[in-house]
Amino acid sequence: MFTQTDYDKLQQIMAESPEKKELLTRLLSHHRMEISTISHEIRNPLTLVYSNLQFLENEFPELLPSKHWKNMHQDVEYMKQLLEELSDFNNGDRLSLQSLDTNTFLRNVALSFATSILDTDIQMTSKIPPALPVIQADPVKLRQLLLNLLTNAKAAVLSPALKNPEQLPSIFLEARRAKQSLVIEIRDNGCGITSEQRDKIFEPFVTYKKDGTGLGLALARRIATSHGGTLTVSSVPGTFTVFTLSLPVQ
Repeated sequence: MFTQTDYDKLQQIMAESPEKKELLTRLLSHHRMEISTISHEIRNPLTLVYSNLQFLENEFPELLPSKHWKNMHQDVEYMKQLLEELSDFNNGDRLSLQSLDTNTFLRNVALSFATSILDTDIQMTSKIPPALPVIQADPVKLRQLLLNLLTNAKAAVLSPALKNPEQLPSIFLEARRAKQSLVIEIRDNGCGITSEQRDKIFEPFVTYKKDGTGLGLALARRIATSHGGTLTVSSVPGTFTVFTLSLPVQ
């Protein structure tokens, strides 16, 4: 599979001439179609397997306590998640743009995430000023990007690898306008990211989470790039990890 760096280089080549753009556009479309076809062909039998597992559970409830049965369920769930995220990644640069009131949009995202952590000790703080600009964006994909980052922050502050497990787990979402850009920062005081990890975390299938697919952050950066923006990360273990999303303002 192409990495984000590969796609960036192809975009540069396409900008050189209309002929190169036309040729590479056809190649990328073919590449996307192949991935979609493979994902579809795997998903169909996997859905049947999952249905049969549920049928067997109902007919033979004595299977439920078995460790092997639980492991098989987890493996099927992981495969389903992987296929869904692979499909999302494959179509991450297909946007449905519209004028987006970023103040209202970000408040809804923050509220949605805050609701998901009510049963935890996480302190969620958001700073969303009223005078944020309207931007052209795909609200579905942008919401997916932000919730992905917030979910990763949740995992980081609840990680057993925390050097100071007594500290209050905290997540911050802050938005501001910086010249011709809308800047959104998501910070957490979780386990942090090492310098070696920072060099690789945006690459597809690279993950440092036990049950991760390695596609979440790769998709997040692809969505940011397809909007003409950037997504970067900085982290100092023991302090804060900061993901910074910058989107252009017309």
